[in-house]
Amino acid sequence: MFSDSSWLSRTELLVGKAKLELLMNAHVMVVGMGGVGSYAAEFLCRSGIGKMTIVDGDVVDPTNRNRQLPALATNHGQSKVLLMQERLLAINPQLNVNAVREFIMPEKVEDLLMSEPDYVVDAIDSITPKLTFITAAFRKKLRIVSSMGAGAKLDPTKLQVTDISKTYNCPFAQQIRKKLKDAGIRSGIKVVFSPEEPVKDSLMLTDGSNFKKSFYGTISYLPATFGAVAASVVIRDLMEKK
Repeated sequence: MFSDSSWLSRTELLVGKAKLELLMNAHVMVVGMGGVGSYAAEFLCRSGIGKMTIVDGDVVDPTNRNRQLPALATNHGQSKVLLMQERLLAINPQLNVNAVREFIMPEKVEDLLMSEPDYVVDAIDSITPKLTFITAAFRKKLRIVSSMGAGAKLDPTKLQVTDISKTYNCPFAQQIRKKLKDAGIRSGIKVVFSPEEPVKDSLMLTDGSNFKKSFYGTISYLPATFGAVAASVVIRDLMEKK
């Protein structure tokens, strides 16, 4: 598939040629290019994933610089998804990458999933779009790993990969879990979450725009670790033949 895959020689040494080819022939969708999704996208790209769809309608804000990969002091106001597309192609010029510069509105989710990717990383941080997206992917029987709340946490060694039904000490996961139950989904969604007790006094209320009524304080490495763990789930699952 690639004219020059020598840059993946260390990966091939670890996983073998056959499994590397599974990655090179896979299509992964990453939704949300914030602190979790941007790092997940980069790690997936560096693993040799051959096709990626990345989705985000937001632009870089100064407050993003403490945790988001594309955010710099020099690019405020620029599209996150276009910055990430440029970065991913700089890593792998042969990558087939589709950058969708749109917010995840509930009415657009079905169209977005029509491409039927081999795996989906949900890094959406707003309840309603996230719920719609997870539910649609579940109904379509797409493989998905969903990031729960990376805010209000400090210890990266606490992260776990489990079913949504087994999450605890995560206010974000609690809301998602409850709303999924209302939709008739009690289990079957693989998630990355932290059971660490949240720092509750780091909560900030917002005006409710873009389906987000509040957010927690964050530290630089926690969202990146969530992204790394989510990417590892995708990579390890894809290397196992269907």
